[in-house]
Order: sequence, then structure tokens, then C-alpha cells
Amino acid sequence: MADFNNPNFKKFINFVKKLGFLSIVIVLALYLLTGIYTVGPDEKAVVLTFGKYTKESNPGLNWYFPAPIGKVIKVKTTKVYREEIGFRTIDPGPPAKYQDKRTESLMLTGDENIVEIDFTVQYKINNVKKFLFNVKNQRKLVYDAAQASLRTVVGNSTLENILTIGKGEIQSQTQKKLQKLLDVYDSGISIVNIQLQDVQPPKEVLNAFKDVASAREDKVRYINEANGYRNDILPKARGEAEKLINEALAYKEKRIKEAEGDVARFLQLYEKYQLGKEVTKTRLYLETLEKVMPNVDKTIIDKNLDSGLLNIIDKGGITNEK
Repeated sequence: MADFNNPNFKKFINFVKKLGFLSIVIVLALYLLTGIYTVGPDEKAVVLTFGKYTKESNPGLNWYFPAPIGKVIKVKTTKVYREEIGFRTIDPGPPAKYQDKRTESLMLTGDENIVEIDFTVQYKINNVKKFLFNVKNQRKLVYDAAQASLRTVVGNSTLENILTIGKGEIQSQTQKKLQKLLDVYDSGISIVNIQLQDVQPPKEVLNAFKDVASAREDKVRYINEANGYRNDILPKARGEAEKLINEALAYKEKRIKEAEGDVARFLQLYEKYQLGKEVTKTRLYLETLEKVMPNVDKTIIDKNLDSGLLNIIDKGGITNEK
């Protein structure tokens, strides 16, 4: 039978007690050490205590009460997440392979046509607490909200606008609507970009749409060619018209000056004519005769002479005119 009063036995009991306490301390220390965790530079962590939100941890070395008391959830806050709608990437390649999801991509336009749109949504997490606790299935929320937003925008647009110049505007409007919808749910998600990957009419009528599109392109090309021809011809025509007008004005001035000169000469001649009508008359007659027959020798005979002799007047010589 053990002797409890034996000093050696008491020492053994004390040693066992100390060993037990030390073991408890070591186990407790090891337990607490398991609460040390690291948050990456691109992450944020949410700490739960007994299942309730306690705090958020920033990048670096942190500590929490280990399980089952606490729990840590890490979320990448700088990563850009991507959702594909209307298609799925089954092999990134290269070359990449995709699977079509027509039930997602078929949409009704504002002018009651059908269009197929494949698009992607890129988003980030801007509030970890809201992202984890306000929404149950975050990916499905983004997926459903993106489809609803794009269908609303497409439903207010025409098919021609969607297929031609309206792509950028549709992306912008869809991103705004989607962000507004996610904010209503207080989801803690920020939309980075909406990208329309493929916009086409349904395959069944694709050829007809291509013909229409080709005709539109021809129309635009012809209009551009006509505008180019007009822009080439009109300046030349205006220049030619300006040239003709200037020539006409110059001719007009010339004719006016000539007429004024003729009038002046006529007035001078008239004055001389008034001073000696017969002399002027005879001189005009002789000058005209010289102009009409410049190379013909001329003989002037005074009809009043009775001698029957002829007075011959050399050209430029003496005359017997009165």
C-alpha cells in the first residue's frame, strides 16, 4: 500500500502536477499559435467569432481565436473576376474553344427583332463584409443582374443600332444599370467592365442580314463617292464661274472706256465739223476713201474746171479741194 506521507511520494505528486500544468500551458500555447494567419497583399480577411462577424484584417500577419471559437475567411479584393454570358470557354487554347449558350444570348430588340449577344462581365470586390454576408450566391447575382441589365438596354435599342454604331453606348448603359442594381442589393461588388464579345442576328437569318448590311455599305460608299465628286467639282466650277465673271467685268470696263473714247472723239470731230462743215466733210470723205482703198491710186477732178484739163493730185501732195 502506498505511503502518502512518504516525502518521495509527495515529490512525485508535485512533479506530476507541475508536468500536467506545463502540458496544459503548452497545449494552450500551441492552440493559440494556430490562430496566427497571414493575409496576402491582394487579400482581405474577415474574422468570425462564434459565427458572427468580428473584424476585417488587412494584408500581413494577424491572429484570431482558432476554431471552434473563431474562423477566418480570406477574399481577394484586387482580383478582377469574370463572368461569361451567352457562351462558355471550354478550352483557353490556343486556339480557344467555346460552347454556345443560345438561351442566354438570344434577346429581343426594341424594333421587335431577335439578336444574339455574347458578353462578359468583369467585376471586383470593394467591400468584403457586404460581399460575404449581404448576398448568398454572389456569382449568380452578377450573372442574373447582368442579363437583366443588358436585356433592358437592348429592348430600348433598334437592331440596326446594335449591329452598327451603338455597341459602345450599349456597353456603357448596361454597366451603369448593372452597377445600380448591385448597389440596391448592397452587394459590395464594383463592375469594372462590360464587353460585348459577339453581336449577330440569329443564324437562321444571318445571310439575309449580311445582304442587307452589304447593301447599306454600298449605299454609304456611293454616297461618299458622290460627296467626294461633289467636293472636287464644286470648287472648280466656282473658280471657273469667278473667272468668267471677272473676265466679263473686265470686258465691260474695256467697252465702257472704248465707248467713252469714241464719244470724246466724236465730240471733238463734231466741234471741228461745226467750225467748217464742208472742210470736215471733205476730209472725212477722203479719210474714208483712203481706208477703203488703201492700195489704189486715186485721182480727184474738180468738176468746176472748164479748161478740160485734169488736175492730178498725188497721194500726199497738193489738192485742189475747196
